[in-house]
Amino acid sequence: MSSLARRAVEAPLFQRAITLAIVFAGVLVGLETSAELVARYGELLHLLDNLVLAVFVGEIALKLLAEGKAPQRFFRDPWNVFDFVIVLLCFLPMDGQYVTVLRLLRLLRVLRLLHALPRLQLLVAALLHSIPSMGYVAMFLGLLFYVYGVAAVFLFGGNDPAHFGDLGRSVLSLFTVVTLEGWAELMYTQMYGCDGADAQCTAPQAMPLIAPLYFVSFVLLGTMIVLNLFIGVIMNSMQQAADDLERSQERDRIRGSGTASPTLEHELFELQRAMHELTERMTRIQRRAADDHR
Repeated sequence: MSSLARRAVEAPLFQRAITLAIVFAGVLVGLETSAELVARYGELLHLLDNLVLAVFVGEIALKLLAEGKAPQRFFRDPWNVFDFVIVLLCFLPMDGQYVTVLRLLRLLRVLRLLHALPRLQLLVAALLHSIPSMGYVAMFLGLLFYVYGVAAVFLFGGNDPAHFGDLGRSVLSLFTVVTLEGWAELMYTQMYGCDGADAQCTAPQAMPLIAPLYFVSFVLLGTMIVLNLFIGVIMNSMQQAADDLERSQERDRIRGSGTASPTLEHELFELQRAMHELTERMTRIQRRAADDHR
């Protein structure tokens, strides 16, 4: 029985059906945002929603059955726990007072696409891998905001107090600058001075040299360099996540093949992969040496 359930769960058709059910559940939640549709087809939508929930319950039951005499292994996969919790939340007893919360819980079922589509899993894993490195980049960005924010208060606080009157306003204005939204208008206000239309402008002062240097340098540092740092960290994390996903799939393939020594086969796979990378590196070095010799 467990072998039959395992074959059913691992079948590509089963995976496609679950993915379609998740997408259909998301469409149902979107249709429920229309009061006219709910008033006209409320019973049908409720019936379809229960049908989708029954499909999800059946999926989890099949996966538990596929584990045979050790159903606890189902919960070793964090994605399985994620799916189980989302389905379980839909069974919480709620009356009409909490209908909004119930709809939001139904909306969570759309997030199951993260498990159904391996490429989305790769993106989530890459983001999780990049959190430590992104923390240092965010620290550098915060230090940059603080230094430029304090400098802006001293330089432009009197000319433009609405944007740079204190440190809080200054940092918030710099955040809009780093998004490249309206930064040119802020720069021109500091270059030519406020025209007196702003009642908060107490000391109009034109700074045609300092203002461009300030804003251009901040845009280059905050937008170009820091953004590229974030992209580089995420790309590196995506490569690591792809390698981890490849190893995990290989372990699952070895475990599913029922071989007597999965550890030995896995080590052989890792050795072949390392030899392939070493061969590529040697080829690049030989080409570089040949080019230098020429």
